[in-house]
Amino acid sequence: MKRETIYKRYKPSFTPNEKNSPSYWFVFNSDKLLINTENEFKIPFTENLNDFSISPVRTQYLGTLQGHPCYTVEAAPGTKAPEGMAFEDLRSIYDVLDEDIYLVAGRAVQVINWDKNHQFCGKCGTPTVTSEHEMAKVCPECGFTSFTRLSPAVITAIVNDDKILLAKHSYGLKRYSLIAGFVEAGETLEEAVQREIAEEVGVKVKNIKYFGSQPWPFPNSLMVGFTAEYNSGEIKVDGNEITDAKWFSAEEVPRMPSKISIASELIDWFVENY
Repeated sequence: MKRETIYKRYKPSFTPNEKNSPSYWFVFNSDKLLINTENEFKIPFTENLNDFSISPVRTQYLGTLQGHPCYTVEAAPGTKAPEGMAFEDLRSIYDVLDEDIYLVAGRAVQVINWDKNHQFCGKCGTPTVTSEHEMAKVCPECGFTSFTRLSPAVITAIVNDDKILLAKHSYGLKRYSLIAGFVEAGETLEEAVQREIAEEVGVKVKNIKYFGSQPWPFPNSLMVGFTAEYNSGEIKVDGNEITDAKWFSAEEVPRMPSKISIASELIDWFVENY
């Protein structure tokens, strides 16, 4: 089931208007998020981050969630988590954090990394300044502007009669999942679907249809989901990214261990309809 838009509760902004208000603090140390590990899994919610003895290297305002300000913070190197808390990898805490908090955390880690990686102009090397009007870094010398980085990727459920094509990847958890890949310069999303499938498993598809999208902060992607019908060709894996691929019926589809990815939604769609 597709989630309700977070924008009913989260309002993005660049300039804080609230003063002395309890805030959500998304504190990162090497891309790991600070959370309370005792009782409920929560992030710091306080007026001042000094309450947690955290020294920020940099901070960016993100907007409000349920009316409360949100900030993303890079902790100083070597920062230790306060007692009862820990820095945890975002992938590992999907099932324990509130969904809204998790979604804003995905935005937060991308914004703080963008801030960290664009301290200097990529064109002339001058120190940049943060724009007051949009999420951008501006060079005061040459005017070159850097926005938050986003790398679109496509992921596709390929159906042949009553079976779905799943492939085993050579990286990550090495489980069977859908074909996915980054969009290359100069191609449409649909062309990226066709190219990735042909490159990785050697088949051609038709009737490509948009399914949905998902922000994917690992590290800065937008996953765009599609469904497609098998057209022609024999399965031939590339042997590099893909080590095996085969057709599965709805009864044979492996269980997905987490609902973190749009891949789970696409596979659930197949199981429910076939």
